[in-house]
Amino acid sequence: DVLPSPEGPVPSVSITEIRQYLRAQGIPFHDGYSCLHTPSLFTDSRENQPPSPSTNVPYTLFIDKTTGSFLCTATLAEGTWQDFQANVELRHRGIPPASSEETEEGTRRAREDARCIWERALPLWDLLDEDETNKTKAMFGISLVRDATLKRFGVRYLRTAKSLVFPWFSPRDATLKGLKLVRVEKKGNAIAYVEETLPRFDSYRNLFGLPLISRRDTELVLTGWELDALALHQATGVASLALPRGGTCLPPALLPYLEQFKRITLWLGEDLRSWEAAKLFARKLNLKRCSLVRPGDLQPRPLEALNQGLNLTKILRAALPASHKSIVSFRQLREEVFGELVNTEQVAGIKWARFPELNKLLKGHRRGELTIFTGPTGSGKTTFISEYALDLCMQGVCTLWGSFEINNVRLAKIMLTQFATQRLEDQLELYDEWADRFEDLPLYFMTFHGQQNIKTVIDTMQHAVYMYDITHVVVDNLQFMMGHEHLSVDR
Repeated sequence: DVLPSPEGPVPSVSITEIRQYLRAQGIPFHDGYSCLHTPSLFTDSRENQPPSPSTNVPYTLFIDKTTGSFLCTATLAEGTWQDFQANVELRHRGIPPASSEETEEGTRRAREDARCIWERALPLWDLLDEDETNKTKAMFGISLVRDATLKRFGVRYLRTAKSLVFPWFSPRDATLKGLKLVRVEKKGNAIAYVEETLPRFDSYRNLFGLPLISRRDTELVLTGWELDALALHQATGVASLALPRGGTCLPPALLPYLEQFKRITLWLGEDLRSWEAAKLFARKLNLKRCSLVRPGDLQPRPLEALNQGLNLTKILRAALPASHKSIVSFRQLREEVFGELVNTEQVAGIKWARFPELNKLLKGHRRGELTIFTGPTGSGKTTFISEYALDLCMQGVCTLWGSFEINNVRLAKIMLTQFATQRLEDQLELYDEWADRFEDLPLYFMTFHGQQNIKTVIDTMQHAVYMYDITHVVVDNLQFMMGHEHLSVDR
């Protein structure tokens, strides 16, 4: 994915400008946690005027306070702040806004494939015999998850692929929009879960469990995994949803669906990365309404807690509020300090899989740290750093590349070769297979080249952090970004 180019960066809009515009246009709105709520422009095209405050219309259009992007949950129309303004202008001229859902050919095909898989998959309790059902449940560690829970969430099993199938239904009309397939792979003694989504994850805007939420629900637990949502709901009865990519990212397009909740508890997983992700997501969701479950031996992920016979309601009650006051005492920090002492390995950061020597020097990749690599021209800085970033990216670290020296095509070619660990020039028939896998990495490129205005670059980085939950930024290299005349300035 390429972030906006310097010729046309995303025009930033402030919340004040959005409010002023809505007032000037006579569009009623009220303040939500991360969005402004207004009546939709798309639901009733017979009225050519924006709805007035007196008309009793549901507020189904949500405008993101940070980016100005909008989503109408009733029609699934979405777009940028500029698109919203254009639609208001059309409305004034008596032209109904176009709300038809344009779907790319690839996405349409993927949905068709998803439908075929869904029809072939069986409910777990409909397998040949009880023995097969029990073995399958044991393989996924869900022996304690009841059939009623699986039925409620619509989970099925695809026998040919030995995969659990989690459906993604449209929040608007409950049609099947996509699937996530999860299978188990044994690696020595450990087991790993391998996931695949249809359509591809970038258009997979799913919050698993969303159709089960009622308008009256005000409390929610947000988990990082579908099986955790099942365990939580079964054990506590609370509304629970699973994020499509776990603790990797919370796409802003999902925020409107979370606006109705007065309290959100984030219980994403059992390691410190999940804890860091929860703190990041709480900022997007509005700290005041968020609580976090701190990972620890007595607070593992929900499925594990269910399997260990722990009291999940008690764990939820002990969740920590995300918003700290400006001054804290040691008593409030005590648990966090203990957590850091218990998890020294995890506190050291995400280890590089390919560079054991680097782990000795830097311990691992940690947020908020700056590492500078220096060396003469041609000594291999870019080649090494692309390998080093790729290593983290393959472990799910969302990475943003700013290559001011070499263009993105060349950089992507270097990284793809490193990823495939072979020369693809000699085996072009393998290109698509490797390119598909490479595309699934949480990797983004800035399209700047040569000397840049530093403010533009920082704005683009901030935009990327909000949109894609970037936790690792690479700048190659500093001189190109700063320009040579800045060298006398305090850098």
